[in-house]
Amino acid sequence: MRSEPVVRIRGLVKRYGSKTAVDGLDLDIAQGEVTAVLGPNGAGKTTTVEICEGYRRADAGTVRVLGLDPVADAPRLRSRVGVMLQSGGVYSGARAEEMLRHMAKLHAHPLDVDELIERLGLESCGRTAYRRLSGGQQQRLALAMAVVGRPELVFLDEPTAGLDPQARRATWELVRELRADGVSTILTTHFMDEAEQLADDVAILDAGKVIARGTPEELCRGGAENTLRFTGRPGLDVNSLLKALPDGTEAAEPTPGTYRIAGRVDPLLLATVTSWCAQHGVMPEGISVERHTLEDVFLELTGKELRR
Repeated sequence: MRSEPVVRIRGLVKRYGSKTAVDGLDLDIAQGEVTAVLGPNGAGKTTTVEICEGYRRADAGTVRVLGLDPVADAPRLRSRVGVMLQSGGVYSGARAEEMLRHMAKLHAHPLDVDELIERLGLESCGRTAYRRLSGGQQQRLALAMAVVGRPELVFLDEPTAGLDPQARRATWELVRELRADGVSTILTTHFMDEAEQLADDVAILDAGKVIARGTPEELCRGGAENTLRFTGRPGLDVNSLLKALPDGTEAAEPTPGTYRIAGRVDPLLLATVTSWCAQHGVMPEGISVERHTLEDVFLELTGKELRR
């Protein structure tokens, strides 16, 4: 049996004047997993997360975080929940290491501060005032402050925005270690590859509602199936190839000499295609299997136009 969710949202509504940002949203966040909450600008994901963090009040519905009300029970949640904001939350004149050590002292069993500083590459800026840190350094400090207290649940808002590839990878490894230690993580990100790499579960929001939910693999499988492509001499008998393939498979020659097969691409399908080519004296070249990505699914569900 699965344990109770660390976050339970039922019928959540939040309005700003005449605009409804969150519209009757239901969502459960499982314990010990990384859950990515994705959505285009204006989808309601930031508002939803801020309500869970206790920074905003809902207009309707219920939200429970670790079984508690994030607003009324905020003092009881403070030591159990880590929050990484995109900006703010740090005194502008405080030095980076000073702020992190202060945060560590607020918790009974914090992580080793020196080790955390080294892991996130903050050694060179420990004595630098927060306002003088680069955007990437501020991001890494905010991440360190969110996790130093060994929280049961951590909210990470765009944790790798503005980071270089090395810092981004270090952040990914830290998130994976948090999961291995049983920490539940709610991740908001605009990087689809990040969600695909880190998330056990993905919730895609649009217009204030959950429009798709599942593991990255389930969501990618639920959209367009994989596609197999190869090149050969132009004008092959595509109908003959199609008859050799399983039901539900499509075959076409989009451009002369380029062939596309769409369906459930597995080893059997690949063997069938190469066997058909051998029987017809065709040397297939450049065989490739294109996997439907989370970004493909996201764009199909939310549209490709830029949200403002």
